[in-house]
Amino acid sequence: MLTNKGKYGLKAMVHLAGLEPGKPALVADIAVANQIPKKFLDAILGELRTAGLVHSKKGRGGGYVLAKPAAEIRVGDIVRTLDGPLAPIACASKNYYRRCDDCRTEAHCHVRLMMLEVREAIARVLDHHSLADMRALGEVDEASLMYHI
Repeated sequence: MLTNKGKYGLKAMVHLAGLEPGKPALVADIAVANQIPKKFLDAILGELRTAGLVHSKKGRGGGYVLAKPAAEIRVGDIVRTLDGPLAPIACASKNYYRRCDDCRTEAHCHVRLMMLEVREAIARVLDHHSLADMRALGEVDEASLMYHI
């Protein structure tokens, strides 16, 4: 399950993707626009900066900007940065694999085999879509809502 940290991070990144390239956004503005607690958002953006997904500039005219174009940032990279591995259990993780203590034979473990499939499905979606794709989804939804009103 996506944590609030992951959800807020995605919202903040979509917000930054909607700005003119290179135009910084203040944490307070991102927080208000997306209903995110500012202090929590400060920590989230710090993690995203450490991961190289955003840059920050202090002082007048400062704020946060995407580190690269939204089309080059994979949604899966954002989620992994903030929430860790995509796999629901450690023995199904590619990068953070850890054998379960209660499993006698992984090759025939029904739970592990199902969770491997779940992990692959999640990764296929999140790694296939960029931040630009994610932003476009919201624009399509808003446009279709306006059309049906």
